[in-house]
Amino acid sequence: MSSRKILAHNLRLLRAARGLSQEALAGSAMLDRTYISALERQRYSVTVDRLDAIAKALGIETHILLMTDLPAETLAR
Repeated sequence: MSSRKILAHNLRLLRAARGLSQEALAGSAMLDRTYISALERQRYSVTVDRLDAIAKALGIETHILLMTDLPAETLAR
């Protein structure tokens, strides 16, 4: 599976697990909602700085966004 696909999948799962809309996550990460949407649809690749901002907004370490198997405790938060 490609990194872009893993990121899209994990971003959608983690955002939903926290009850966040794309708009709410984007606001917390100081990004545009359409950018979050494009990441979830695998339309864009992401810079490390933006990946860090998204992870911070989700309350996780950055590397978790690229894990193939998310730890259960990450989804339970």
